[in-house]
Amino acid sequence: MCPFACSFAGKAMRTAICIFLLFLLTAGTHAQTMDTANFKSERVTKTASIAVNGDIKNVFPLFGAFEERKWAKGWNPTLIYPATETIEEGTTFKTPGHLHGEQEYVWRVSKYDNKQFLIQYMVYARDRCWTITVSCNALLDHKTSATITYSFVGLSEMGNEMNRHSIGVMYRSNLKDWEEEINNYLKGLKAD
Repeated sequence: MCPFACSFAGKAMRTAICIFLLFLLTAGTHAQTMDTANFKSERVTKTASIAVNGDIKNVFPLFGAFEERKWAKGWNPTLIYPATETIEEGTTFKTPGHLHGEQEYVWRVSKYDNKQFLIQYMVYARDRCWTITVSCNALLDHKTSATITYSFVGLSEMGNEMNRHSIGVMYRSNLKDWEEEINNYLKGLKAD
């Protein structure tokens, strides 16, 4: 549980308070440097669908932060909350930043519905924040369609620039690199 919300009851209230506090902490780093009169935040969003050769019940968990290690080379999140590597609304972890000047990213599972095969992450950095939403649908012959949406919001001009760059790089191949990595991982399981 978020230490700032210990006296409040209810999962939804704790989640809302923690997200608000993370927003305040992130926004506070810009209070002295952001020229709000001239700055215009930009939002960039892109969606792609991939086809995965596996049953949805086996595929969907691979989009969880800790299961992703199995197929995404170099992916190694550091758990913050809860005490065990469990995916649930509120799970929080960090990863190193990818772009020049970005120290680390703080990730929080903002939506999680394992019955609807939906997960959404809210990611915070100094100059930008974004959501990553993954929705899976079962196809015939034990295949799964995964629809992945990245939606970036700049918190500074630098953040706007980073977001335009990131979305271009991420969707250069419409996430077919993800499709290939996941399918290779699943093929290796069948071979064993």
